Amino acid sequence: MVLAGVLAFAITSCTDDLDLTPKYEVTSATLYQDFANYKPVLAKLYGGYAVTGLKGADGAPDLAGFDEGKSNYVRALWTLQELSTDEAVIAWSDVFPVHNMNWNSGTEAVRMMYDRIFYQIALCNEFIRNTTDAKLNENGISEANQVEARKYRAEARFMRAMSYWHALDMYGNVPFVTEADPVGFFTPPQMSRTELFNFVEAELKAVEAELVAPRQNEYPRADKAAAWMVLAKLYQNAEVYTGQARYTDAITYAKRVIDAGYTLAPTYQSLFQADNDKLARPTSAQQEIILPIAFDGINTRSWGGTTFLIHAQLGANMNAQTDYGVSGGWGGIRTTPQVIDLFPSGDSRGIYHTTGHTKEIEAINDFTNGYPLTKFKNIKSGGGAGSHLEFPDTDFPLFRLADAYLIYAEAVLRGGAGGDRATALGYINALRQRAYGNTSGNITDEQLTLDFILDERARELHWEGHRRTDLIRFGKFTSGSYLWAWKGGVEAGRGVAEYRRLYPIPASDLAANPNLKQNTGY
Repeated sequence: MVLAGVLAFAITSCTDDLDLTPKYEVTSATLYQDFANYKPVLAKLYGGYAVTGLKGADGAPDLAGFDEGKSNYVRALWTLQELSTDEAVIAWSDVFPVHNMNWNSGTEAVRMMYDRIFYQIALCNEFIRNTTDAKLNENGISEANQVEARKYRAEARFMRAMSYWHALDMYGNVPFVTEADPVGFFTPPQMSRTELFNFVEAELKAVEAELVAPRQNEYPRADKAAAWMVLAKLYQNAEVYTGQARYTDAITYAKRVIDAGYTLAPTYQSLFQADNDKLARPTSAQQEIILPIAFDGINTRSWGGTTFLIHAQLGANMNAQTDYGVSGGWGGIRTTPQVIDLFPSGDSRGIYHTTGHTKEIEAINDFTNGYPLTKFKNIKSGGGAGSHLEFPDTDFPLFRLADAYLIYAEAVLRGGAGGDRATALGYINALRQRAYGNTSGNITDEQLTLDFILDERARELHWEGHRRTDLIRFGKFTSGSYLWAWKGGVEAGRGVAEYRRLYPIPASDLAANPNLKQNTGY
């Protein structure tokens, strides 16, 4: 793989902490001979979650054949994880198959996420391949720089494992490629879901010792706690992925995160504003965000990510600039009445717009049918818009301490060892005290049930990319026992076939790789 494109990407787009530009244009044959190039290449790996090409929002896309903004990693992930559920509907017909749950192997949104995952894995493989101890010695990298390079390599392995976890969760049985495979065209073997689970688990445990301690790395780079969060979520869903429950392990790793020094942000809304990076920086006394995808209106411009989330939730009857810090709305995404009903009076997490909208959704393509959820804003916590009215400064929180609390509580209720109900109840009530501003929303031990946990996850984590996975784990994603507006493509909702718990392998990859077998039902 030629990495000259990496050098063209000056990587101010990822974060100011990673803003290093190599001295000369090179290919991978010489790139790794100069340690000064290593950090910009690492930044490209992080940038792969936030931007879509070498020129930010437009031009020189990483992936051909798509609208560049739609193929953004966060936007593609959000589309498959949220639009297929009760948490979101959209007015744009090109994405109807996702919410209607009638996608197929040719559906564009299904292929965009798949291709983005494997592009990211390819970038990570190249970096991992060129930063082994043998390669570092061969390239004459000093011992002091080798120490730093090993940390970079651990982060690359973490990012690869995280992307493979996304593949495991959404597609199940996928092609498998590592740094040990040949560079260039070849047809990789298909790995089963259980085999991939085992790889992701082993990889995260292997890099844990080499990652920087929790809350000690540069913003927005991964540390041990990020790996613990992926492991906690892997174990939380292990019964779905492999048929074997691992709730004790979910408690173990959620507790490691909880004990690592993170704290809940003082207000819920502050987690989703233009200066929410201060809640993700290790220097913050109130760091709740464990791993953000960093966006910046000047340097990290994308039509995906929080640009999409903020603009697409706004319409003509909403004051986009004053209330949300952006130039205008796209009239796209709202939520279902079933989700609105989860928020009682007094719960500050119920942030949605009602004026000019109906709660019920008679026409899915009418933006005014359904209330938009509006917690993401390009407004600073102290007031005023972010640095740009088109491209927000708001970071996207992949993992938060609140989710670790919820994982712990659920795993305890599901019979995991090593935790206790009293502690679980305390964690849930900590979230609710923040939401209500007092103890009026606290629940009792008797009210702490699995159904309550599922609803609380929606109240706390809505539109953060968790809902599809949650509904599958609770047996409510495909089942007719829980219906929401337009589930299955009908207004009243209907159950769909169980095979839709996985997305299909895209037809384009099946045609290119004879080793692949399509998921059941497609």
